[in-house]
Amino acid sequence: MSFEIMGILNVTPDSFYDGGKFDGTDRAVARAMQMIGEGANIIDIGGESTGPRSETVSIEEELRRVIPVLDKLKVKSEKLKVRISVDTYKSKVAEAALDAGAAMVNDVTAGRGDPAMFPLIAERRCMYIMMHSKDDSPRTTVESRSYEDVLGTIHDFFEERIGAAVQAGIARDQLILDPGLGHFVSNDPQYSWHILEHLEFLQDFGCRILVSPSRKSFTAEHQQQSPAERLPGTLRATALAIAHGVAIIRTHDVKETKAISPLLP
Repeated sequence: MSFEIMGILNVTPDSFYDGGKFDGTDRAVARAMQMIGEGANIIDIGGESTGPRSETVSIEEELRRVIPVLDKLKVKSEKLKVRISVDTYKSKVAEAALDAGAAMVNDVTAGRGDPAMFPLIAERRCMYIMMHSKDDSPRTTVESRSYEDVLGTIHDFFEERIGAAVQAGIARDQLILDPGLGHFVSNDPQYSWHILEHLEFLQDFGCRILVSPSRKSFTAEHQQQSPAERLPGTLRATALAIAHGVAIIRTHDVKETKAISPLLP
């Protein structure tokens, strides 16, 4: 079972787990190098949190947070053969990041947040992660969404989004699919676990699959468990995803994810 590890690098003050820890350029670069040393194949740099109750960030501020980190990482990552991803739904931020050396774009809106995103991805021919979310906006909500068929709902979402992407000139082999987990689906954890148990439902699209269960609420053992205490649940979710064919695990915990082989069924 082969999978890649994407290390999460949030250069934000308000991300739900690590907000404020790596929001300076030197600290962010040091954290990226640590994750690369622990086995990360990809570093995903995000300059705006999209979690519940997070604040909208201007394009200028997002660029100020992301580009200096990318500039410093570019040479190091090329030598180490590690790719850099930018976590943004804004085409201007994505364009600047690609110009600065990013190799892929991670878009939580799957192109719904900025109509200029699909043309940019088509022109640059870069890898593009499109994520499913129950919300039309980039910012997810804490909502008790119920589904008769959550897998069918997500499959229909990607059928429409992939069709729109291909129509815009994006090649199918550029696309990576993220079904969304936690509050991006529902505040009811059963749906996230069900998705992970049946990831094969997305294989007919012929695209690689990425999941990011890292420290999310559905991995908690009880409602009061903080993100800092959710590593065991995160690793259980990760092992389940790997067993069902995921290609990329996006995580805060690179070392622990790298060492997860003994947990696999």
